[in-house]
Amino acid sequence: MPLHIMLVALVFLLILSGFFSLSETSMMAINRYRLRYLAKQGHRGARLTVKLLDHTDRLLGVILLGNNLLNTASATLVAVIVATLFAHDDFALIMGTIAVTFAILVFSEITPKVIAAAYPERIALASSYVLTPLLIIFYPIVWFINLFVGGLLILFRLKPKKGELEQKISPEELKTLVLEGGHFIQHKHQGMLLNLLDLETITVDDVIVPRGQIEAINLDADDEVIHAQLLTCHHTRLPVYRERMDNIVGIVHVRKVLNQMQNGKITAETLEKVMRKPYFIPSGTPLFSQLQLFQENQKRVGLVVDEYGEWMGLVTLEDILEEIIGDFTTHAPTQTSGFLKQEDGSIIVEGSTLLRELNRKLDFQLPLDGPKTLNGLILEHFQDIPEAGIGLSIAGYPMEIIQTKNRVVKTVKIFPALTETKKTE
Repeated sequence: MPLHIMLVALVFLLILSGFFSLSETSMMAINRYRLRYLAKQGHRGARLTVKLLDHTDRLLGVILLGNNLLNTASATLVAVIVATLFAHDDFALIMGTIAVTFAILVFSEITPKVIAAAYPERIALASSYVLTPLLIIFYPIVWFINLFVGGLLILFRLKPKKGELEQKISPEELKTLVLEGGHFIQHKHQGMLLNLLDLETITVDDVIVPRGQIEAINLDADDEVIHAQLLTCHHTRLPVYRERMDNIVGIVHVRKVLNQMQNGKITAETLEKVMRKPYFIPSGTPLFSQLQLFQENQKRVGLVVDEYGEWMGLVTLEDILEEIIGDFTTHAPTQTSGFLKQEDGSIIVEGSTLLRELNRKLDFQLPLDGPKTLNGLILEHFQDIPEAGIGLSIAGYPMEIIQTKNRVVKTVKIFPALTETKKTE
């Protein structure tokens, strides 16, 4: 065979080997979720690629069969060329081996794989049109080779079970995808998606309204007191109890009660007619599960009870929705959701404020793995009931206790975090 034909054949073999390297890297690097989307949109190349990736052993079999066959043929052809030019010179044979190894690495392995890693989708979809018929043609050989591969995997107990080869994504990985997709997702939507993913890890205890902050109606009170309380209440649904707050007997909707006012003053008997049975929620229920339970039971308010049946507080449907989309209402410029801002940059908050609310609305980083409220966090820090005027620092946030009452920290002033102060300076 003429020398120039052998050189052309060598170049052709290196190009074909590079194609298989391109295909292998692009197929393994392609975004499977993007691929499935394109397949659903009717893209023919995407559908062929999905079919190929559904049988990874066959795909790799035909790619590596072609790649190794071509690389071996290239090495053999170089040996023939060297023998033709230099007879049986050992030094020339060594140099030829080094030259063909260098050529395979540069032109058939490294360069194609770098290109395929940079443009996996474009190359994989195009190469699927070539690999599909090749797999059909060489299927008997690929099947025969995979028999030995499967036998070795079974021998070493490495045979993957059905479904293990499929790409699965965890909630943490999904959060990372949402965060990295900031160029394609609006900031508000991005926050909502992240909040939605957090609903499985957040419980009703994280958004509960404590008993001390709940408006409730005592059926044993005078009718005038009940009437006045209904006219001045700040909520549309109120718990109803007898004798003491632990004895909740129902939930009353203020709108339904006010509809009865045309018949005269509202009395305890009137409330008993329109109130609904209380809906109780076990402490520790995930917010996502509770959202589904609210939907299934057609409820909007639930009373949270602990393992001893003691009433801890209540959770509303609006509380859960605010965890996803944020607050429904707006506030004055000097006030941020009940947090009073001072001229020196500090913020005065109530001790009963939930830590999650502080972190979300003020962009704080207070620990959430312990107490749920600021009061609880401070009590845990001191292991005692502190007095007013005492200063402390938690998680880098300097605080000053403004008021304590009935063994509870009522008001706290929080100063800017120490790290933020250093950055400002």
